[in-house]
Amino acid sequence: MPAYNEESCIGDVIQDLKINFPESDILVVNDGSRDRTSEVARESRALVIDLSYNLGIGGAMQTGFVYALSEDYDVAVQFDGDGQHRADQIRNILNPHVKGAADLVVGSRFLSEGGFASSIQRRLGAKILSFVVSALIGKRITDTTSGFRVYSRKAIDFFSSQYPEDYPEVEALILAHKKGLLIEEVPSEIGPRAAGKSSITASKAVYYMIKVLLAIFVDLLKKID
Repeated sequence: MPAYNEESCIGDVIQDLKINFPESDILVVNDGSRDRTSEVARESRALVIDLSYNLGIGGAMQTGFVYALSEDYDVAVQFDGDGQHRADQIRNILNPHVKGAADLVVGSRFLSEGGFASSIQRRLGAKILSFVVSALIGKRITDTTSGFRVYSRKAIDFFSSQYPEDYPEVEALILAHKKGLLIEEVPSEIGPRAAGKSSITASKAVYYMIKVLLAIFVDLLKKID
């Protein structure tokens, strides 16, 4: 669980995980938070790794992958610390991995019955990214920026050394495909943030999309080990 300044909701998120997915080991990667995120997570009896300064989602996630690899985990679940995800949905996105059909499973808010409310700019950007990524990997992905994902041991091993920094959720799909990892997407209900706000505002959505597209095409040129 990558977390940056989530003191107001991370305790409830951890509690949700403990109630609805009690077999999990909960690791919070505190990404240089300036508030009490680390303290609240520890008080909630989660494992915590404190980064000395803010690396961004890419650095926080790679820290989690390195930990999972060092502790010999077979599967890792990415779960945001802002209260949007629901722990009772984890088994659903685990299913493709359990069946051996996927190394990377994406929980899509756009495939759920209720859909997801957002600005026109963000919806347009999501559709464009979905079209581009789906065309490049040969599989339809509706929610390229989802932070609710499952990773197999092969994916953990790969991403522990080669996880993108700039626009990690989108770029990771391209790199996973280049590595030959199996990718699947399943419906996942998602709610509004319990507190705080997204760094991607409506006014920044178009700018963000353009930069992501540029990053994607750079990824296409990267050599994968």
